[in-house]
Amino acid sequence: MRRAERLFRLIALLRSQSISRADDLAEQLEVSVRTIYRDIAHVQASGVPIDGEPGVGYMLRPGFDLPPMTMTVDQISAVAIGLKFVIEAADEELAYSAKEVRDKLSSTLPAEASELLQAAPFFVARNATRPPSFTPMIRKAIQQRELLKILYKTPDKTRCEREIEPLSLTVFTEGWMIGAWCRLRQDFRYFRLDRIIHIESMPERFVDDPQRNLKALRKVKH
Repeated sequence: MRRAERLFRLIALLRSQSISRADDLAEQLEVSVRTIYRDIAHVQASGVPIDGEPGVGYMLRPGFDLPPMTMTVDQISAVAIGLKFVIEAADEELAYSAKEVRDKLSSTLPAEASELLQAAPFFVARNATRPPSFTPMIRKAIQQRELLKILYKTPDKTRCEREIEPLSLTVFTEGWMIGAWCRLRQDFRYFRLDRIIHIESMPERFVDDPQRNLKALRKVKH
């Protein structure tokens, strides 16, 4: 979890509870107590009115609220469409996160704008099935540059094993595919997720090589 998101969640937890112990906050945010101490000090320095007493806990003074976010109708519509797409088309873990984002944004918007975001008249059509259950593993591997080993079924039903450096996820009409550097072919390749028979994360991390990173992949014409 990024620090900015953690700080937002920290304030949200303090708002929802009369007294919050550092141990409880650490458990809820899945960080150390020392990190909670640092985060509390940071938001206090930013002007958030948090009172604390050793052995008791922390309390957000009554009346504090985050300033409302200002967005145009078109900006709200753009966000609503993007979030609805993720909610409908992505894996369950990412879809749940998109719902959380929508709720967080709603809490910072004026009432009329919040209602528009929640009930925007835009809809996303998708296939009956969501991406495979291992999709979060791929997203994590992309973020942390983890090497993946896959057993893949080609269009002619041939099975092949590949070690790939995952770089991107792309949605298309029939589903999702991963863009990667294939170590066997020493070139960029796309693999459909619905054709991956088995996938596992390897302990090795790959480097951000300018010759075979995401920027290089996007320059390739397919």
